Amino acid sequence: MSEGYEGDFDEEARDAADAVYAALLGRVGEAAPERRLGATRRAVELLGDPHRAAPVIHLTGTNGKTSTSRMIASILGAYGLRTGMLTSPHLERFTERILIDGEPIADEAIARNWSEIEPYLAIVDAELEGAGQPPLTFFETMTVLAFACFADAPVDVVVLEVGMGGEWDSTNVADGQVAVITPIDLDHQSKLGSTVAEIARTKAGIVKPASSVVSAAQQPEALAELQRAAELTESSLAVEGEAFAVLDRRPAVGGQLVSVRGLAGEYRDLVLPLFGAHQAQNAAVAIAAVEAFLGGGSTALSEDALRDGLAAATSPGRLQRIGQQPTVLVDAAHNPHGARALVAALTESFDFDELVVVFGVLGDKDAAGIVRELAASGAGFIVTQPESDRAQSAEALAAVVAGAVGPERVQLAERLDDALELAREWAGEDERRAVLVAGSIVLVGEAMAIADDRGWLA
Repeated sequence: MSEGYEGDFDEEARDAADAVYAALLGRVGEAAPERRLGATRRAVELLGDPHRAAPVIHLTGTNGKTSTSRMIASILGAYGLRTGMLTSPHLERFTERILIDGEPIADEAIARNWSEIEPYLAIVDAELEGAGQPPLTFFETMTVLAFACFADAPVDVVVLEVGMGGEWDSTNVADGQVAVITPIDLDHQSKLGSTVAEIARTKAGIVKPASSVVSAAQQPEALAELQRAAELTESSLAVEGEAFAVLDRRPAVGGQLVSVRGLAGEYRDLVLPLFGAHQAQNAAVAIAAVEAFLGGGSTALSEDALRDGLAAATSPGRLQRIGQQPTVLVDAAHNPHGARALVAALTESFDFDELVVVFGVLGDKDAAGIVRELAASGAGFIVTQPESDRAQSAEALAAVVAGAVGPERVQLAERLDDALELAREWAGEDERRAVLVAGSIVLVGEAMAIADDRGWLA
């Protein structure tokens, strides 16, 4: 591993990395992306095209992107390939967004790369402002920084997750050898479109000429858009349920055993340390994507590498236990589709008599839709809010939740730490009770930080 990507804690390096994050936060945030690629293209051009330094597997979709990305990277790592991965948003610290061999990039490395690219970012900002355009946004800058870090490492392959949409997302300056599409549903409607077809059309923009396209099972209107994109680019399209599929899955301690028919092979009883049918489907998509990348979809994967890679896969914040006695779980479900998958996984994999959901959302989310899905678990709700200027207020959200499930199932605690203590006190009265934190990735990250600080798993 290159110098600067691992080592003991260095307070000076941590401060330097925090300064990078502060500089990023000074730019327009991720909630207001610019629909353009020219700005990012200009930045990487000035840097010598670091986005072309390694082949790319590019992922988009509404749910499952991060879990699928992490599985792909883990399998490739088991093959001995050095991987770089860009994912968003982060849970606790922004260095989680840029992963080298599955680990957050070292503080020293991100600070060093930032210092090298900062003068070129200033050039692009000045050019944009001279043309009457906004300077590089947070996510455009983050994307450029990630490409620079991957080229510096260097990595053998980049697993690249879009920030929002696809067609005009800044990651789309890269040409993915494989385009991976996870399930598409309604989310970010104000930015991506009000229908599944419109959203799918935007996401299909990552499909590049003569590439391999691997897709999860999709709603008919989404699939039609992917088929159209594949035809226009003369790309091959492999869809879950036809070209590959989950053959069988059985719950097991710490996750499940999964059997998958891939594009080129059949793989039985793979250990997947993640819960739920949706994660088995993500695994099938990941396997097909790696088959497409390594052998064009015509060569079966190494059984040993696949088993090792999948068994080592992690997906922080996805139905993860962060506390015991009482049990506290977190899940990053932040739209109705994700909440539905969460409830199914909870019902299958855990055996609690009673559940309370510590719930908070960002203001642009379908809070009522998420609540309706979570309510199927029979849970009560303690409504709170994440520490974000985009958060819906706890008071307003409580009214939404009460309207969906009835006021008798709702409590209000504006501060997350108060909400967690209320929930843990209730759950601690009976070992058959548990706490679930859901509704926002930001909220989940804050809960994980609190649990770690207070030693809830100790």
